Amino acid sequence: MPLDLDRIIETALYVDDMERADEFYGVILGLKPLRRSATLAAYDVNGNSVLLIFKRGGSAHTQEFTGSTHGSIPAHDGSGPLHICFAVAADQLAAWDQRLIEGGIAIEARMHWTRGGD
Repeated sequence: MPLDLDRIIETALYVDDMERADEFYGVILGLKPLRRSATLAAYDVNGNSVLLIFKRGGSAHTQEFTGSTHGSIPAHDGSGPLHICFAVAADQLAAWDQRLIEGGIAIEARMHWTRGGD
């Protein structure tokens, strides 16, 4: 019996400037913050997934969490160009373009996929 993956629950990106990342993900994109520390920001993505932003080099050791959200995140880190793509409804694409432009974010490229999406 084949096993199917359902979805990606979390995606992690690594940044040098946590405040700049918070401005983009929290303010311009409007993602709801779930947890914030000096080395980690977790954002809810429409109740479907979580975007984790880590301070580059700040997660090179295991991080322990207590309280309602508890457990540990093993040591990890990343460098170099990274990529993430968000899905938006086709009828909202122009409004998202405008929001990004107004936030000072350049739209660098477009890609048309045969399975849908631009």
